[in-house]
Amino acid sequence: MEKRVVFRSAWLPYLLVAPQIAVTIVFFFWPAVQAAWFSFQLQDAFGLSTEFVGMQNFRELFDNPNYLESFKITALFSALVAVSGIAISLVLASMADRVLRGALAYKTLLIWPYAVAPAVAGVLWAFLFAPSVGIVTFALKQFGIEWNWVLRGDQAMALVVVASVWKQISYNFLFFLAGLQSIPRSLIEAAAIDGAGPARRFWTVVFPLLTPTTFFLLVVNMVYAFFETFGVIDATTQGGPAGATQILVYKVYHDGVKSADLGGSSAQSVILMFIVITLTVIQFRFVERKVQY
Repeated sequence: MEKRVVFRSAWLPYLLVAPQIAVTIVFFFWPAVQAAWFSFQLQDAFGLSTEFVGMQNFRELFDNPNYLESFKITALFSALVAVSGIAISLVLASMADRVLRGALAYKTLLIWPYAVAPAVAGVLWAFLFAPSVGIVTFALKQFGIEWNWVLRGDQAMALVVVASVWKQISYNFLFFLAGLQSIPRSLIEAAAIDGAGPARRFWTVVFPLLTPTTFFLLVVNMVYAFFETFGVIDATTQGGPAGATQILVYKVYHDGVKSADLGGSSAQSVILMFIVITLTVIQFRFVERKVQY
């Protein structure tokens, strides 16, 4: 029979979760409500007066070609970060699951990047790809590739994608490794006895059993690409060159903090929140159908 915890006081469960509820309200729900309210207002640069303008901030955003271009940049950036991060992490987890000697050291080295702050990860990779003194830049030059992400938008996008994926690989690796180790070895051995090769065993036995983990990481990595990569971009390209890496979350900061457009920035944050919620619902509604629990 299922065991249930019985509290002597009816108020004790609520008291135990009260700190978490308070944190959620103060740091999540209240800022979201404020952003929604400010999105309907026009505020002067000094914050001394406000005027209710209705949907004007939203109309101006969708009439702005730079904002519409940020949608394309964000879609490309988030797809590259999510797909690349999941694919590389799956390969590394599969390799780690096969290692017999030195497995602990191998796994520890792969987990370390997760402890690095996003801004530090951005600075690290910006130094490695520095146009004048970067080690990777020097190596690419030996193959005839001129690398200068300060001037070229496609190279700047590649830089922030690499830095963001490297920062998130450890998180994905942990979940994939746990998923691989939970798969019964008897299933893999049975497939091997039936004559299935390593590749066929992986795609017909192992990967279908990893679909719940893969689906979870897909949702997490999409949210990560939309929000948590702000530090990487701010520490490296700052949205440049010429807005080539200005994803939506960085444009919210740029317009709200640097340009002092609180109403427009709030409207952007509301749209961004709606986009992420919509993508998450679509993933749970349609992608989850292919998940085998």
